[in-house]
Amino acid sequence: MTRACKKASRYWAFKNRRPFKPRRFPSRSPAKIFYPAIQKLLAQDALGQNAPHALRVLILVPTRELALQVTEQAQALVKHTDLRVAPIYGGVGMTNQEQALKRRTDIIIATPGRLQDHMQRGYVSFKDLQILVLDEADRMLDVGFLPAIRRIARELPRERQTMLFSATLPAPVLSLASEVTYKPARIAVETTATPQTIEQILYVVPEHQKTQALHQLLADDAMDSVLVFARTKHRADKVVKQLKKANIRADVIHGNRSQGQRVAALEAFRKGKARVLVATDIAARGIDVEGVSHVVNYDVPMQAEDYVHRIGRTGRAQAAGSAYTLVTPLDEPMVKKIERAVSQKLPRKRLEGIDPNASAFNQPDADAIRRYIEANRQRKAALAA
Repeated sequence: MTRACKKASRYWAFKNRRPFKPRRFPSRSPAKIFYPAIQKLLAQDALGQNAPHALRVLILVPTRELALQVTEQAQALVKHTDLRVAPIYGGVGMTNQEQALKRRTDIIIATPGRLQDHMQRGYVSFKDLQILVLDEADRMLDVGFLPAIRRIARELPRERQTMLFSATLPAPVLSLASEVTYKPARIAVETTATPQTIEQILYVVPEHQKTQALHQLLADDAMDSVLVFARTKHRADKVVKQLKKANIRADVIHGNRSQGQRVAALEAFRKGKARVLVATDIAARGIDVEGVSHVVNYDVPMQAEDYVHRIGRTGRAQAAGSAYTLVTPLDEPMVKKIERAVSQKLPRKRLEGIDPNASAFNQPDADAIRRYIEANRQRKAALAA
């Protein structure tokens, strides 16, 4: 989060207003969203204004990874206090989470679906809740959490602070904002340019040669910690399978992987046991790994904001980083939107031995395929005669 955003959030939080924030930049440290909330709770506890250990801050996030990341940072912030923090997310057993709710945790970071499950079991009390934070609201709606968010919001006290953060403002997000806030202060931050330390290159390749292009890029030993983005879970699995077949240490993270598999893959990547981590956009939310040398967009993202989020995984803390994108001719309209978002014309390069205009039929058996098609056409024509 940028300095301006943090300053604005603190200002409006202490003003007891409800910040409604569209933001167009990668969130580098989600826990900073609720610095003011922690300060407020500590001040109340010091004055004896609240019963100890009641659920007073609820932070809703779209993914398990982001829930764990925010929790880790929040626990570091409250380490020397009596405040309790716990994550609530799916893909794991409910027993430990039920115990956290029963012992009256002060700050809960949750995915809406799993929190709703606990509500149905009667383990959640919102009577002391003071602050609601919806982080990456557009992402939560993208993955279908709107009904759960509405159900949760209906159970919350009317007198509360609400902070909603969103990179984009489609109609569903605006509608949700009107439902969960009252006369909010709207804070808009202009799109931030990507860091100058990130080298950005577009490699123009035909769709059927993307795997070959990726292998060719990975032949560079300097690419020692690489995050590869694929458009779908199926494509992510396909990419990692091909990488392993080429004896490249790789792992994958997406929605169909269990929580244990996700954690193991992320840990292997963080420790260097996996040189390449293949991910989808949704699963990558919350991935916080230092030292990512390269980001490779195997598929061009569907939104320009996603491109900024993706490449922001490298080049952190003024370190050098590189972002390579495999672009097909059909991707050009989206590329133009990306270039407007990052306020620069991105350089295009070719890889040796790969013709950007090559057809999938330009293979050794192309003549045989053409002969088959022509023979089939003639057969159909003869039958119709």
